[in-house]
Amino acid sequence: MSFPVIDFDERYRAISARDTRFDGQFVTAVRSTRIYCRPSCPARTPKPENVTFFPTSAAAHEAGYRACKRCLPEAAPGSPAWDLRSDTAARAMRLIANGVVEREGVPGLAARLGYSSRHLTRLLAAELGAGPLALARAHRAHTARMLLVGTDMPVSDVAFSAGFASIRQCNETIREVFGMTPGELRLRRPSLRPAEARSAQTAGAAVPGTIDLVLPHRGPLDAAGIFAWMAARAVPGVEHVTSTSFSRNLRMPGGPAWFEVSQDDAGRLHLRATVTALGDLAPLVSIVRRIFDLDADPLAVDAALSSHPELAPLVAKNPGIRVPGSADPHEMLIRAMVGQQITVVAARTALTALTEALGERLAAPPHLGAAHSELGLLFPTMSAIAEHGAEVLRGPAARIRAITGAAAALADGSLTLTVGDDGAAQREALLAMPGIGPWTADYVRMRVLGDPDVLLPGDVALRGGAAASGLPGDARPLTEWAARTAPWRSYLSAHLWRAAPIRPARKTKEIS
Repeated sequence: MSFPVIDFDERYRAISARDTRFDGQFVTAVRSTRIYCRPSCPARTPKPENVTFFPTSAAAHEAGYRACKRCLPEAAPGSPAWDLRSDTAARAMRLIANGVVEREGVPGLAARLGYSSRHLTRLLAAELGAGPLALARAHRAHTARMLLVGTDMPVSDVAFSAGFASIRQCNETIREVFGMTPGELRLRRPSLRPAEARSAQTAGAAVPGTIDLVLPHRGPLDAAGIFAWMAARAVPGVEHVTSTSFSRNLRMPGGPAWFEVSQDDAGRLHLRATVTALGDLAPLVSIVRRIFDLDADPLAVDAALSSHPELAPLVAKNPGIRVPGSADPHEMLIRAMVGQQITVVAARTALTALTEALGERLAAPPHLGAAHSELGLLFPTMSAIAEHGAEVLRGPAARIRAITGAAAALADGSLTLTVGDDGAAQREALLAMPGIGPWTADYVRMRVLGDPDVLLPGDVALRGGAAASGLPGDARPLTEWAARTAPWRSYLSAHLWRAAPIRPARKTKEIS
C-alpha cells in the first residue's frame, strides 16, 4: 500500500536529498532490489518507477521487502504521526509500542480499541499496510536490533527483552527482516569510543535486565528545558534530576524498574535502565521516548510557530522545545489533581508527603552505586491512595475526596486511562469525575496521549507568558488567537510557560 500519488513527488524529493527529517515517517521500497530504506539512505537514489512508499516498515515486510543493511531503517526515530493523529491506527501503534500485543495478544489490543480482532486487522491493514501481528512483529524486530547494536546482552536475553516467544523466533525474524543473523547484525554496530564500549559491555553482560543505549531523535532538542521542567516537579525518592540527567523508579508489569536519561557533551541522550522482567525493557524504552517527546518533528513545529511574528523570538530562543510526557497515566492524573490551584512548589511538597507515607520502599540496585541511593521509593499505587490518601493529603475536604475517588476508580477499573485512549472519550470520562475540570482533563490529555494540539487558557502562568510575549493575556482572546497555530498548540503552551515572568509564590493553576 503506497502513499497517495499527491504525496509521491514530495517524498521522492526527500529521498533524493537524503533528508534526515523524514527518517521514521515513511520507508522507501525499491522493487528492483526488494529492499526498503529510510529516506536518508546514502545509497544511490532509485528511479521513480522502481519506488513504492510505505507508511511503516511492517507494511514493507508484508509486501516482501527486507531492510537495507546500509541504512538500517529500523534504527530511525519513531514517527511523529502517532502523536499528531488520534485515529484508531495511531492509538493502536502507541499501544503496540507499549507491549500490549505481547501481554494481551491481538484480542486484548482490539478490546482496548473497541473492535473485534478481525475488524481491527482489516482496519490496520487498509490504513497501514499491515495487521496488528505484523506491526507488533516489526516493533519486536526494531527492539531486537536496538539491543543487539546498543548492548552486549546475550542473544537469548535480547529475544525475550524484545518480546519474542522464543530464541528461534527471534533468529528467524532477524534473518527475514535484515537478511543477517543476530551475530552478523551485532558486528555492524557503530564503532564506540573505548569508554563507551566498556560501559555497554558492563551494562549488557554484568547485570541481566540492564541496558545502556543511545536514544535516536530528531534535532534540535531542548534537553535543558526538559531537565529544568522535571527538576521543578521531581518527587524525592522517586525521581532525581540534574541539569543534564533525569532518573526515576517506575512500576512496570513485571516489577519495579529504574532508568536514567543523561545528555553527553555531544548532545546525545543516553538511556540506562534496569528492569525486573526482561519483557519490560522494550515498553520501558517506549515510555522514556514519550517522556522526552523524542518522536516529535521539531523542525516542523518550529517552522509553523515561527511563521507568526509574535512567536518567532520564542522559537529562536528555545528551538526544539518539547512537551514532556508521562511515565504512568494513573500517576499523572493524581499529580495533576494534587497540583490543581496551588503552586508547583506546594504541589511537590504535597506529593512528597503522599509518596513518603504511601509509596513502596525499594533497595537501590547495588550496581548503580551510592549516587543513586536516594531513589528508594515507588509512587503510591492507586489502591493505597484510595484507602489511605485522606490520612495524608491536606486541603479542602471536597478536593481530597475527588483525589481519592479518582484513585479508587482507577484501581477498580471503572475509570480507564491509557496511552491508547481516544482523546475525546478520555476527556469526557475525566470530566464526568467529581473534582476534575477542563483544565485538568486537557493537561492529562497533553501529557498522557502526547496530544500536540492542547491549549490551557485557564493556566495563569501560561496566560502570563502570553501577555509577556505580546499575545492576548485573557483566556477567550488567547484561545481565539491560538487557533491559528493548530495543530501545535501544546508546543505553543510550552513556549508560553517558558516565557512566563517569575512571580512571587501564590496560588496559580500551575501543576506538577
